[in-house]
Amino acid sequence: MLHLHSESTKRWLVQVDNHLDELLLDHAHCERKAASTAMNLMNAYTENLDICREMATIVEEELEHFFMVIDILKKRDIPFRRIAPGPYGRKLTALIRQNDPNRAVDRLLVASLIEARSCERFRLLADHVADREPELSTFYAGLFESEARHHTTYVKLAEHFASREMVRERLTELSKLESEIIAEGSELPRMHS
Repeated sequence: MLHLHSESTKRWLVQVDNHLDELLLDHAHCERKAASTAMNLMNAYTENLDICREMATIVEEELEHFFMVIDILKKRDIPFRRIAPGPYGRKLTALIRQNDPNRAVDRLLVASLIEARSCERFRLLADHVADREPELSTFYAGLFESEARHHTTYVKLAEHFASREMVRERLTELSKLESEIIAEGSELPRMHS
Protein backbone atom coordinates (compact mmCIF):
# COMPACT_ATOMS: atom_id res chain seq x y z
CA MET A 1 0.00 0.00 0.00
CA LEU A 2 2.71 2.51 0.92
CA HIS A 3 5.13 1.49 -1.84
CA LEU A 4 8.13 1.59 0.50
CA HIS A 5 11.04 -0.61 -0.49
CA SER A 6 12.31 -0.98 3.09
CA GLU A 7 11.25 -0.66 6.69
CA SER A 8 12.76 1.68 9.23
CA THR A 9 15.48 0.30 11.45
CA LYS A 10 15.65 0.23 15.23
CA ARG A 11 18.29 2.95 15.00
CA TRP A 12 15.51 5.48 14.49
CA LEU A 13 13.66 4.28 17.59
CA VAL A 14 16.84 4.92 19.60
CA GLN A 15 16.66 8.51 18.35
CA VAL A 16 13.03 8.60 19.46
CA ASP A 17 14.06 7.51 22.95
CA ASN A 18 16.97 9.94 23.20
CA HIS A 19 15.59 12.99 21.38
CA LEU A 20 11.79 12.90 21.44
CA ASP A 21 11.47 16.67 21.96
CA GLU A 22 13.59 17.40 18.91
CA LEU A 23 11.69 14.86 16.82
CA LEU A 24 8.42 16.53 17.78
CA LEU A 25 9.85 19.88 16.79
CA ASP A 26 10.98 18.42 13.46
CA HIS A 27 7.53 16.94 12.95
CA ALA A 28 5.99 20.42 13.17
CA HIS A 29 8.38 21.57 10.46
CA CYS A 30 7.56 18.50 8.35
CA GLU A 31 3.86 19.36 8.43
CA ARG A 32 4.60 22.98 7.50
CA LYS A 33 6.81 21.85 4.61
CA ALA A 34 4.18 19.34 3.44
CA ALA A 35 1.63 22.15 3.21
CA SER A 36 4.15 24.27 1.31
CA THR A 37 4.89 21.42 -1.11
CA ALA A 38 1.19 20.98 -1.85
CA MET A 39 0.82 24.73 -2.42
CA ASN A 40 3.83 24.74 -4.75
CA LEU A 41 2.34 21.88 -6.75
CA MET A 42 -0.96 23.72 -6.96
CA ASN A 43 0.85 26.79 -8.29
CA ALA A 44 2.98 24.80 -10.74
CA TYR A 45 0.04 22.93 -12.26
CA THR A 46 -2.72 25.48 -11.72
CA GLU A 47 -4.41 24.62 -15.04
CA ASN A 48 -5.13 21.12 -13.72
CA LEU A 49 -8.21 21.50 -11.55
CA ASP A 50 -7.95 17.97 -10.15
CA ILE A 51 -4.50 18.78 -8.80
CA CYS A 52 -5.68 22.15 -7.47
CA ARG A 53 -8.64 20.56 -5.68
CA GLU A 54 -6.58 17.76 -4.13
CA MET A 55 -3.71 20.07 -3.18
CA ALA A 56 -6.11 22.50 -1.49
CA THR A 57 -7.39 19.63 0.67
CA ILE A 58 -3.86 18.49 1.50
CA VAL A 59 -2.74 22.04 2.37
CA GLU A 60 -5.66 22.37 4.78
CA GLU A 61 -4.99 19.00 6.42
CA GLU A 62 -1.23 19.53 6.71
CA LEU A 63 -1.72 22.93 8.32
CA GLU A 64 -4.22 21.39 10.73
CA HIS A 65 -1.59 18.78 11.63
CA PHE A 66 1.02 21.52 12.00
CA PHE A 67 -1.07 23.32 14.60
CA MET A 68 -1.87 20.05 16.37
CA VAL A 69 1.86 19.41 16.75
CA ILE A 70 2.37 23.02 17.88
CA ASP A 71 -0.19 22.36 20.63
CA ILE A 72 1.76 19.27 21.71
CA LEU A 73 4.96 21.32 21.80
CA LYS A 74 3.25 23.96 23.97
CA LYS A 75 1.96 21.33 26.41
CA ARG A 76 5.50 20.01 26.75
CA ASP A 77 7.05 23.48 27.09
CA ILE A 78 9.07 22.98 23.91
CA PRO A 79 9.52 26.33 22.16
CA PHE A 80 8.86 26.24 18.44
CA ARG A 81 12.02 27.34 16.64
CA ARG A 82 13.97 26.79 13.48
CA ILE A 83 16.11 23.68 13.32
CA ALA A 84 18.49 22.40 10.68
CA PRO A 85 16.72 20.03 8.31
CA GLY A 86 18.01 16.52 7.87
CA PRO A 87 19.33 15.47 4.45
CA TYR A 88 16.38 13.21 3.54
CA GLY A 89 14.17 15.74 1.73
CA ARG A 90 17.08 17.37 -0.09
CA LYS A 91 18.38 14.02 -1.32
CA LEU A 92 14.94 12.92 -2.50
CA THR A 93 14.34 16.23 -4.26
CA ALA A 94 17.65 15.84 -6.09
CA LEU A 95 16.17 12.75 -7.81
CA ILE A 96 13.50 14.82 -9.58
CA ARG A 97 13.98 14.97 -13.34
CA GLN A 98 14.08 18.48 -14.76
CA ASN A 99 11.68 18.53 -17.71
CA ASP A 100 7.92 18.11 -17.70
CA PRO A 101 6.02 15.86 -17.82
CA ASN A 102 8.72 13.78 -16.07
CA ARG A 103 9.30 16.57 -13.57
CA ALA A 104 5.62 16.60 -12.61
CA VAL A 105 5.58 12.82 -12.20
CA ASP A 106 8.69 12.90 -10.02
CA ARG A 107 7.53 15.82 -7.88
CA LEU A 108 4.30 14.01 -7.12
CA LEU A 109 5.98 10.67 -6.50
CA VAL A 110 8.64 12.15 -4.23
CA ALA A 111 5.85 13.80 -2.24
CA SER A 112 4.07 10.43 -2.12
CA LEU A 113 7.16 8.68 -0.76
CA ILE A 114 7.70 11.31 1.92
CA GLU A 115 4.07 10.83 2.99
CA ALA A 116 4.53 7.05 2.95
CA ARG A 117 7.66 7.19 5.10
CA SER A 118 5.94 9.61 7.48
CA CYS A 119 3.03 7.21 7.71
CA GLU A 120 5.35 4.33 8.55
CA ARG A 121 7.26 6.39 11.11
CA PHE A 122 4.09 7.64 12.79
CA ARG A 123 2.88 4.05 13.21
CA LEU A 124 6.26 3.02 14.66
CA LEU A 125 6.28 6.00 17.00
CA ALA A 126 2.71 5.35 18.16
CA ASP A 127 3.53 1.73 18.97
CA HIS A 128 6.89 2.56 20.56
CA VAL A 129 5.58 5.14 23.05
CA ALA A 130 2.19 3.52 23.74
CA ASP A 131 3.06 2.33 27.27
CA ARG A 132 4.68 5.50 28.55
CA GLU A 133 2.95 8.21 26.44
CA PRO A 134 -0.58 6.98 25.62
CA GLU A 135 -1.84 10.42 24.55
CA LEU A 136 1.06 10.91 22.16
CA SER A 137 0.60 7.36 20.88
CA THR A 138 -3.06 8.02 20.13
CA PHE A 139 -2.17 11.23 18.30
CA TYR A 140 0.33 9.50 16.01
CA ALA A 141 -1.92 6.51 15.39
CA GLY A 142 -4.61 8.99 14.34
CA LEU A 143 -2.39 10.55 11.67
CA PHE A 144 -1.86 7.26 9.84
CA GLU A 145 -5.03 7.38 7.75
CA SER A 146 -4.58 10.90 6.40
CA GLU A 147 -0.89 10.38 5.61
CA ALA A 148 -1.72 7.15 3.75
CA ARG A 149 -4.45 8.96 1.84
CA HIS A 150 -2.03 11.75 0.88
CA HIS A 151 0.43 9.14 -0.40
CA THR A 152 -2.26 7.53 -2.56
CA THR A 153 -3.47 10.90 -3.83
CA TYR A 154 -0.02 11.92 -5.01
CA VAL A 155 0.47 8.60 -6.83
CA LYS A 156 -2.91 8.90 -8.58
CA LEU A 157 -2.22 12.49 -9.59
CA ALA A 158 1.06 11.47 -11.20
CA GLU A 159 -1.07 9.51 -13.66
CA HIS A 160 -2.24 12.84 -15.08
CA PHE A 161 1.23 13.17 -16.59
CA ALA A 162 2.17 9.59 -17.53
CA SER A 163 0.55 6.20 -17.95
CA ARG A 164 -0.20 4.13 -14.88
CA GLU A 165 2.49 1.65 -15.95
CA MET A 166 5.13 4.38 -16.28
CA VAL A 167 4.12 5.90 -12.94
CA ARG A 168 4.38 2.52 -11.19
CA GLU A 169 7.76 1.84 -12.79
CA ARG A 170 9.11 5.21 -11.71
CA LEU A 171 7.60 4.82 -8.23
CA THR A 172 9.46 1.52 -7.86
CA GLU A 173 12.73 3.18 -8.96
CA LEU A 174 12.28 6.11 -6.60
CA SER A 175 11.22 3.83 -3.75
CA LYS A 176 14.45 1.85 -4.06
CA LEU A 177 16.46 5.07 -4.00
CA GLU A 178 14.43 6.35 -1.05
CA SER A 179 15.27 3.19 0.87
CA GLU A 180 18.98 3.83 0.28
CA ILE A 181 18.61 7.40 1.51
CA ILE A 182 16.71 6.37 4.65
CA ALA A 183 19.27 3.61 5.30
CA GLU A 184 22.05 6.21 5.37
CA GLY A 185 20.30 7.85 8.29
CA SER A 186 21.42 11.08 9.85
CA GLU A 187 23.07 12.11 13.07
CA LEU A 188 20.32 14.71 13.39
CA PRO A 189 17.30 13.23 15.16
CA ARG A 190 14.57 13.85 12.61
CA MET A 191 11.32 12.23 11.52
CA HIS A 192 13.14 11.05 8.40
CA SER A 193 16.62 10.40 9.81
